Amino acid sequence: MIALSPAASSMPRKLFVTTALPYANGPLHIGHFMEYVQADIWVRYQRLQGHKVNFVCADDAHGAPIMLKAEAEGVTPEELIARVAEGHKRDLTRFGISFDHFHTTHSDENRDLSRSIFLDLKKAGFIDTKTIEQFFDPVKGMFLPDRYIKGECPKCGTKDQNGDSCENCGAVYAPTDLKNPYSVLTGAKPVLKKSEHFFFKLSDPRCVEFLRGWTQDGKLQPEVSNKVLEWLDGGLNDWDITRDAPYFGFEIPGAKGKYFYVWLDAPIGYLASLKSFLDKKGQDFDKYLADPKLEQIHFIGKDIIYFHTLFWPAVLQFAGRKIPDFVYVHGFLQLSGEKMSKSRGVTVSPQKYLDLGLNPEWVRYYLAAKLNDRVEDLDFNPEDFLARVNSDLVGKYVNIASRAVGFISKRFNGKLSEEPLSAGRELKHKMRGAVAPPAADDDQAPQILFEVRSFADAIAADYESREFGKAIRQIMFLADRVNQYVDEQKPWEIAKEAGQDGALQWFCTLYLELFRILTIYLKPVLPKVAEDVEAFLGSAKPYTWEDVATPLKPGHVVQPYKHLVSRIDPKQIEQLLEPPETKPEPGKAAAPGAAAASDAPEFKLEPVEPPKPPVILPVGETISIDDFGRIDLRIARIVDAELVADADKLLKLTLDIGIEQRTVFAGIRSAYTPKELVGRLTVMVANLAPRKMRFGESQGMVLAAGDGGSIYLLAPDSGAAPGMRIK
Repeated sequence: MIALSPAASSMPRKLFVTTALPYANGPLHIGHFMEYVQADIWVRYQRLQGHKVNFVCADDAHGAPIMLKAEAEGVTPEELIARVAEGHKRDLTRFGISFDHFHTTHSDENRDLSRSIFLDLKKAGFIDTKTIEQFFDPVKGMFLPDRYIKGECPKCGTKDQNGDSCENCGAVYAPTDLKNPYSVLTGAKPVLKKSEHFFFKLSDPRCVEFLRGWTQDGKLQPEVSNKVLEWLDGGLNDWDITRDAPYFGFEIPGAKGKYFYVWLDAPIGYLASLKSFLDKKGQDFDKYLADPKLEQIHFIGKDIIYFHTLFWPAVLQFAGRKIPDFVYVHGFLQLSGEKMSKSRGVTVSPQKYLDLGLNPEWVRYYLAAKLNDRVEDLDFNPEDFLARVNSDLVGKYVNIASRAVGFISKRFNGKLSEEPLSAGRELKHKMRGAVAPPAADDDQAPQILFEVRSFADAIAADYESREFGKAIRQIMFLADRVNQYVDEQKPWEIAKEAGQDGALQWFCTLYLELFRILTIYLKPVLPKVAEDVEAFLGSAKPYTWEDVATPLKPGHVVQPYKHLVSRIDPKQIEQLLEPPETKPEPGKAAAPGAAAASDAPEFKLEPVEPPKPPVILPVGETISIDDFGRIDLRIARIVDAELVADADKLLKLTLDIGIEQRTVFAGIRSAYTPKELVGRLTVMVANLAPRKMRFGESQGMVLAAGDGGSIYLLAPDSGAAPGMRIK
């Protein structure tokens, strides 16, 4: 038996979970899906543990950009956001994002909640009015929102930065602080005009005291807490929550022509979406939020930390609302080391991905394999994506089922063994050492079954802490172990032996049971595959985490096997990455001194020089078989990898070769990052004399191919295990 995670046996948690709201002026991009997949995996894991989750989102549907885009297209803002919302809902569903409700901030619920929260803040003394000078575009005839003003950052001097924050140094400032500002709409130099605005008093000592406590008591990741502390120590500014007409949003009560700034009503949209959902279910929204057991959790990107860790909790606190329990922050998604940018063609379109017929669960798995609990940028590398999916999902995981189901279907009409797996299989088939010494607490259960089940708590802990990459590495380690076990037992040879049908049926039943457990471990990441496996194995209900310990019933009949996951065709990736021909947005002006948008040439990516064929060197001097026999080549698992200070080409690898661990310094830093190597199998020369280097002793050599430029680390086929000798 195994001890499941304590969370599985305790009282169910009550969770209210959100992701950042996508802006309703265009389609989703692949960066959105990193966040949605991260949150969805975590939510699905919680549901597997029996916890009660309300997972909601909404389109962020207000602001000048939407108003201006609708104007340019000749439609109303309402028509624009309705059209965009349909595309968002479609794509989220196709990627398996399990929102309970997807709403819009342009709703009655959000209008009522925004006004109510504003009035409560005003009553509590946290709303002030000030006459301010604000940038006005004399050509367009309107006050300019922050994002329509650009200039040089007042802190670091970086050019073409937005009107409220700098992407380079992270500084937050007022648009009037920019140096050499210009209007993004017309390119004109904006002029200052006075206007009366409402402000949320973020600088109030009561706010500062509250935030110093809330942000430093474990609700944020350490690196986020440290960053917020810098802002607090530097002093907080009151928050301008007003925008002047013309503007698409909610008018402020009692202030005609004044509208709530989108960053006031957008996060309130989390609550509005929840209220809309609960109202439809006939549940009391206020009573739900008042439950002291409720946990409110937000998943966000690092670019909106300021809003969600200072402004948002302070607004909730002093409006008398529930404050967040946790805010989980992630970094950005890059493409082959470059920051995603639609304008530069550095992007992967999720819409194009789906339209090409690519499996959404490939992306879910790839992102999961890279995600962790830290605020760090991740890289979407097409070559690594193809290799990881084909190797892990097809070569390891699905391979287990395919190696067993053929015998079960053809020889036994889909019927599993009548003998329970816990009986062991020493009956008639001892010649292969089929069963290892029995587990101490499980009579004669096969050791491999005990081992795979025993990882349940560790994998559960990784899901809980958002260490998805670590969970995937553990699951694929187990898949390797199961494939190795199959290779050792050789069912294809058992099938040839007379009188061994019982042994063959039992072994294949065991393989399917191991596959079932791995499916439960992967279910938060691969929900559609898990659903197909449940149908194939004839499960009466969807699997939960507790079902890890509930084996397939003896004599159970499985359904005909259908293909679960296919390999990625490299041509599909080539099609996906073909750059679109992009034109500048209508009416968008260039920076001062640049050509006007109407005169600008059509934007295209610069042509990329095709890769040169590798340089193939002549075959080396002939050696004898005895010469080759003296080289001890071993399969090794990379259990750790790290950068080497003052060494541009080296990585320090810790290799497990079955009987011991070795340290090897390898010149592969130009091709691999440490985090993408951990858990991989490779080939090493185990009997190479140790070499002392100024960084330490290198105790062997890993093998890689290359042509003087590119480097390709050698890797064995599925089923290989650390310590195996290469012959």
